[in-house]
Amino acid sequence: MTRVVVSGLGVVSPYGAGVKTFWAGLASGECAIRPLTVIDTAGFRSRIAAEVPAEVVGALGASRRRSRADRLALAAAREALADADLATRDRTDMALFVGAVGGGMLEGEGWYCEEALRLRPSPRIRALRSILPASHAEMLGWRLGLGGPRETVIMACASGAASIAFGADLIRSGATPLALAGGVDAITRICFMGFNALKLLDPEPCRPFDRGRRGMSIGEAAAFVVLEDSEHCRRRGGRTFGELLGAGVTTDAHHVTAPHPEGEGMIRAMREALAAAGREPGDIGYVNAHGTGTPQNDRVEALAMTRVFGEGRVLVSSTKSLVGHTMAAAGSVEAVATLLALQHGLIPPTANLIDPDPDVPFDCVAQTARPAEVRAALSNSFGFGGHNVSLIFGR
Repeated sequence: MTRVVVSGLGVVSPYGAGVKTFWAGLASGECAIRPLTVIDTAGFRSRIAAEVPAEVVGALGASRRRSRADRLALAAAREALADADLATRDRTDMALFVGAVGGGMLEGEGWYCEEALRLRPSPRIRALRSILPASHAEMLGWRLGLGGPRETVIMACASGAASIAFGADLIRSGATPLALAGGVDAITRICFMGFNALKLLDPEPCRPFDRGRRGMSIGEAAAFVVLEDSEHCRRRGGRTFGELLGAGVTTDAHHVTAPHPEGEGMIRAMREALAAAGREPGDIGYVNAHGTGTPQNDRVEALAMTRVFGEGRVLVSSTKSLVGHTMAAAGSVEAVATLLALQHGLIPPTANLIDPDPDVPFDCVAQTARPAEVRAALSNSFGFGGHNVSLIFGR
């Protein structure tokens, strides 16, 4: 069976641009959830989020054609390709998988608000050209010269993780030795208002697995990985950050927004990933949890992990406590976090975890990163509609 390795990483996160900046933020346990500025939050229950700093977005370069999300995606994808040190010819058959949901909605909202307020046509109508989620893949493929198969994966907050799972599947099929896979999402009014209406946003920075947790914190980011046939990588002398050992993709078929109360789909996703990886639960040293901070999600995820791994038998932490819930990008952001944790032998903490919930029978690495030599780690991503994706990475 073809082994798939990760040979390049790229991230734009609420900490700033670049993988080094991302890891420095995670390792320090800095919470990047702050007052939100990119949209007006007057009157909302929560007025905070983890947004990419304005000076970082400004440094990505202005463009009338590309949305904020496009610009985040392009910067992260370019870093991943440069990190993999690929020749131009390698991109000819390289596949592209992009997890996306919001597309260029932020700019579309700007056009609509201007027309609604002025009651006359707005020149911002050009923004509608990049409003669909598929616009990111079209832009990246064109700008980066990626000539292989191209797919936009829309699986809610599991989109970024699913894009990595599907990219690896394509490599194992023999269709291509290389795939750029990841996800992107920018903060938008409609997303923020939707979660606010569902009363899923904590007015304070989210506290996954804390007894007093009150909800999630929205974030935005882009993260991409270069997936590569291990033999192709070896022949060209490429370096690796780890191996994607296996993936599990399931659906609850239960509810539009709520997870299955017994975590049935989550359990199947984790067990399928273990089977695909040829690993036992005891081989996994760390789980990068979906860990949103909502009372229901954290409880069900803890229940599912207990049934797969047993109480307390694996270290757990939530990247969302540090950089917010970056929606379609979350799965790829957390995949990169998991790979970096393996590489550095350091488990990023769960920020804001002060009073652990007794219904979560795991060491959730509260507040401070912890050294731990782990050979294999699992990253969970669960989305609305019952989408469940688990990825297992090894050193």
